[in-house]
Amino acid sequence: MSKQIFGAQLSLRCCGTTKPVKTAGPCWQMYVAMSGLVSEWPTFTWPTSTAIPSVHARQAALAYLGFTLAEDAAWEWTESTGPEYHPHPMRVLLLGSVKVRPLESGAA
Repeated sequence: MSKQIFGAQLSLRCCGTTKPVKTAGPCWQMYVAMSGLVSEWPTFTWPTSTAIPSVHARQAALAYLGFTLAEDAAWEWTESTGPEYHPHPMRVLLLGSVKVRPLESGAA
């Protein structure tokens, strides 16, 4: 079993994304923080929606990226407010994070 442990983060991109693909509205995006350039981190973007991806959808996205939950890992959620300079009224931000490890067989 791989001993490498990374952190995966899940957040609602309230104004959409520009990378890896531009979205026209709010969507959830997950990435795995690794060494190297941020632009090269494994990233998964759900279609435009504000609905939080289900546990099953998050597991499938991690598998697609070549990862699975680390042993005894559980999702942790942090809530905060958006920055005042943002172009719309301040909102509550929800960020999910979990420890992950590479799949033994690589990406699905």
